[in-house]
Amino acid sequence: MTIQEAIQARHSVRAYKNQPLADDVVKELEEQIVVLNREGNLHMQLILNEPKAFQGTIAKYGKFRNVDNYIVMAGKRDNGLDERIGYYGEHLVLLAQMLGLNTCWVGLSYSKVPGTYELCEDEKIACYIAIGYGEAQGAGHKTKTVEQVSNANGITPPWFKKGVEAALLAPTAVNQQKFSFEYVGVTNNCHQIRAKKGFSMIGYTKMDLGIAKYHFEIGAGNEHFEWV
Repeated sequence: MTIQEAIQARHSVRAYKNQPLADDVVKELEEQIVVLNREGNLHMQLILNEPKAFQGTIAKYGKFRNVDNYIVMAGKRDNGLDERIGYYGEHLVLLAQMLGLNTCWVGLSYSKVPGTYELCEDEKIACYIAIGYGEAQGAGHKTKTVEQVSNANGITPPWFKKGVEAALLAPTAVNQQKFSFEYVGVTNNCHQIRAKKGFSMIGYTKMDLGIAKYHFEIGAGNEHFEWV
């Protein structure tokens, strides 16, 4: 499975098989977590064979079942943390899909189990990502149109539209898709793209934007552009 195929195939999954992750899969995930933690200045941690975080009343309300493996999404407290969590966390989500796993971003429906993770004094947990072999592959949801979230038209480059289309397949909190992409123009032979988060009473828009920006980059392919 290519990463483009993973974008198409990935859907949120809340019910999992009672099956431990394969050793080679764990190895690849942990190696990538080390790389991404360094690049994103994060402290993401893969927790294995630990069922308590998703056994409480809140988890049952969220319809989670057999979540024994998850990724603790944590990092240093600053204004950019949530966007970095989304951006680099989605790297892991799509890698997991390519490895035959399923995932679900979880903002509230989990419990923090003491002793299962490590945090420095200036760090916080932003969310969890449930991960495992899903009982099913999940289902897609209705999305907004390219025109609703961007200024793509007959003049903007084709790759810009492809990037927006990929972003529309990104997971967002309750499928809110409160983001937008603007093709700004060309400066010094470099295309410039502006990505914005919208307002939401639910929150998580910064994290959603980080996820969507990574999807956009994949959809845009090898085109050279910069975020402004």
